Amino acid sequence: MDTLSIIKKPISSELELLNRVLSDSLQTRNELLNSIVDYYLETKGKQMRPILVLLAARMFGAVSKMTIDAAVSVELLHNASLIHDDVVDESDRRRGRKSVNALWDNKVAVLVGDFFVSSALRQALATRHLEIIDTLSYLGGELAGGEIDQLTNTRDHVLSEEAYFQVIRQKTASLFIACMRMGALSVGAPADRLIQLERFGEKLGLCFQIKDDIFDYYENEEIGKPTGNDIREGKITLPLLFALTQADDPRRDAMYELTKKEGLTTDEISLLIEYAKETGGIEYANRMMAKFRDEAIACLAGFDNKEVCDALVHVLDYTLSRKK
Repeated sequence: MDTLSIIKKPISSELELLNRVLSDSLQTRNELLNSIVDYYLETKGKQMRPILVLLAARMFGAVSKMTIDAAVSVELLHNASLIHDDVVDESDRRRGRKSVNALWDNKVAVLVGDFFVSSALRQALATRHLEIIDTLSYLGGELAGGEIDQLTNTRDHVLSEEAYFQVIRQKTASLFIACMRMGALSVGAPADRLIQLERFGEKLGLCFQIKDDIFDYYENEEIGKPTGNDIREGKITLPLLFALTQADDPRRDAMYELTKKEGLTTDEISLLIEYAKETGGIEYANRMMAKFRDEAIACLAGFDNKEVCDALVHVLDYTLSRKK
């Protein structure tokens, strides 16, 4: 059995229901909007976020209708953020296909993203659970705040590991925390267990973003963005951040000055990538992921549902080993 099958095994029937509710939640009377939604949902991705909501609930027994509604709401908000991100980043690819903004235009993409946000809030309201609704609302602010903080750090050329982790906690880990929290809330999990699952989600989210950042240092057409795209935009992610702040190398000052330059050439981007690799930046990022993986597994101590715990460990290992 492959890793994704192991992850989905405890919630296979619930995933089928989730996708029916997801599709129903996006139906409108507007033909253009329906055609865009249908196109977007043809490649739903691996749906790891709603899977986490379902697994968090399954940890304590049966998945409820409230769990399904919560999982759909977080998946809708996640997809809204992706559609908006493609506009902000001027990306023309998403999940190996043309993005919404590339096929239509930025105006349409922003409006479609707004529609997804509205649908997410409507689905959260269907839970009739104030804490779940509050979690989703708070999540929207965290996602936006993380992106804005990253733009500020990029503009100000901030070189700080603390600042880097604060950004990825907001823009990525917050989503994983919310998934675990909403799933646990939907089945009335005890407060102490809820905190443990939230911590698991945080560590998983940090691993996910670091792995995503590492991809930028290698050529891989499946990822949907060219190598060095983050560096081209002035974003200093963990491998290069380590090289610029920790590595004892005579080139460091020159490399730092190069990161401040606007309009980097392909050769200059390649130079920064090779510098990060040569000075141990990739190895350091991998060590940090291994550390967070161990901390995440420790958060599962004391839970009796072995099948769900095994599935969550497989989510961690899948995150660390994924190729895109």
